[in-house]
Amino acid sequence: MTDDLATKTCTPCKGGTPPLSPEAVAHYAKRVPQWEVNGDATRIARTFRFRNYAGAFDFVARVSELAEEQGHHPDIAFGWGYATVTLQTHKIKGLHENDFIMAARIDEIGGTGTA
Repeated sequence: MTDDLATKTCTPCKGGTPPLSPEAVAHYAKRVPQWEVNGDATRIARTFRFRNYAGAFDFVARVSELAEEQGHHPDIAFGWGYATVTLQTHKIKGLHENDFIMAARIDEIGGTGTA
């Protein structure tokens, strides 16, 4: 279901672009179902689980490479056996299609990581 999002490329967000409406967020969220939308629909997050610290670290490194390539940078917290990725377009203080593109692409990197 994320295939079409996962094949897209993030586009620069221009000043004055409004964040996605809660209805649009709900539509996109269905396409990346393992990601959780926060209460005010301004961020999405997912926790990926790994067998050890090295697995989490490798995942974070791969997400970092993707973020640099796409010019869209998530917040990442990680430790032994987990990495939590949070996406928000800071420039607009909310969600943009780019956040869902990154979520879909990160899902491809994360493999069987669990929420």
